[in-house]
Amino acid sequence: MADYLLIDISNSFTKLAFATRRRISKPTRIETPGFNHAFLKRFIRKRKIDVIVVCSVVPNKNAVVRSVARRTQILWLTPKIKLGVGIDYPSPKKIGADRLANAAAVVALYGCPAIVVDFGTAVTFDIVSAQQKYVGGVIAPGLESMTNFLYQRTALLPKLSLKEPRSAVGRSTIGAMRAGAVIGYRGLVREIITRIKAERFPRQKVRVIVTGGYAGLIGAQLAEIDAVHPNLTLEGLRIVANLNAEVVQFRGRLLQTRKSS
Repeated sequence: MADYLLIDISNSFTKLAFATRRRISKPTRIETPGFNHAFLKRFIRKRKIDVIVVCSVVPNKNAVVRSVARRTQILWLTPKIKLGVGIDYPSPKKIGADRLANAAAVVALYGCPAIVVDFGTAVTFDIVSAQQKYVGGVIAPGLESMTNFLYQRTALLPKLSLKEPRSAVGRSTIGAMRAGAVIGYRGLVREIITRIKAERFPRQKVRVIVTGGYAGLIGAQLAEIDAVHPNLTLEGLRIVANLNAEVVQFRGRLLQTRKSS
């Protein structure tokens, strides 16, 4: 039996996993355009779920969750709920829910200060201070977005499958593109991490955790990285659900009271 269904809705892909209070199951990933009522209904089947926990940066997909939930409680990750991390940011409502999930996870699993690098449609860098507060971040183009741009905007460059280049000097068009993408992207990530540390954390030990689709390809080769955690966002949802368990239970009792009266 699962306590939770965790759903991370991002621009390119949606990840789902059943979870207990202590651990998550193996996630399922689907392209977000295909995340619809029929898919989610099949995914849940007859599983017993206490709470659906959601972080979403695609508002028009939120109705899919509501349409399937029925009487099951939904916990939407927002800055207003317990996160286990404070927020020192001018406009908390404008922080992506997935970025807050990452901040919650990194504090609980690795401590702070910390930097989370998430390789998604965009690559995001999120910073948690030594005072355990989310203080901001960096957004850069995603690796796949950059390589797709080259393919779409040039006549002769092919579509690229991303993997480790054989060398820094390409001996073919594909080799040259892979070197530019993978090695160049590592340079981007390294420079941003260096600047964040210099500006925010001089003389402090900072945990740097990477997650997302290309975390293994890019992050594992960087000396600045302390750990690769592919499912950090989903872990954040599980952690936040545990922190808000009492509130969710109260809402459930209140809803049942209203229905019976």
